[in-house]
Amino acid sequence: MRVANVANLLTGIRLVLVPIFLLFLFAGDGHQTGSRITAFIIFAVAVITDRFDGSLARTYGMVTEFGKLADPIADKMLIGAALIGLSMLGDLPWWVTVVILARELGITLLRFAVLRRGVIPASRGGKLKTLVQAVAIGLFVLPLHTWPAPWLTVAWVIMWAAVVLTVITGIDYVVSAIRDSRERSAGR
Repeated sequence: MRVANVANLLTGIRLVLVPIFLLFLFAGDGHQTGSRITAFIIFAVAVITDRFDGSLARTYGMVTEFGKLADPIADKMLIGAALIGLSMLGDLPWWVTVVILARELGITLLRFAVLRRGVIPASRGGKLKTLVQAVAIGLFVLPLHTWPAPWLTVAWVIMWAAVVLTVITGIDYVVSAIRDSRERSAGR
């Protein structure tokens, strides 16, 4: 399978968008309304490319080894950059960033650890977690300090949901990996 295809191009675009997103997120003092809205748009476009690249790759047989490796790296870079950036700006407590990134790093390491026995596919819960994280982070990227109070409350409710889903799906992946490992050992 050729590496140069539309799905991998979208992954590459997402990788390129990460530093551009950060430039707008930190523009000026990091709290300029226009820059934050632009950062949100860039973040949203990057999240949308993630949705399409996987669908295209599976639907049209464009799955490549490069895509399998680069896609999750691009995802983690985007989410990680946004969380760290928001925490650096004081818009998101560091504990939220640490919990989410620790889970993401842990599951990534788990995936590499069991790679020789097979790929750990994304679960429905994992996909829901990714969606809720993206919505929550996107809301925090927006200049909510200039909006009516209920919007910040909505953003926090969604962020709490993202944190809970992050922890629950992380535990689920670990339990599934242990169960799968035991089943393989018993089957030998």
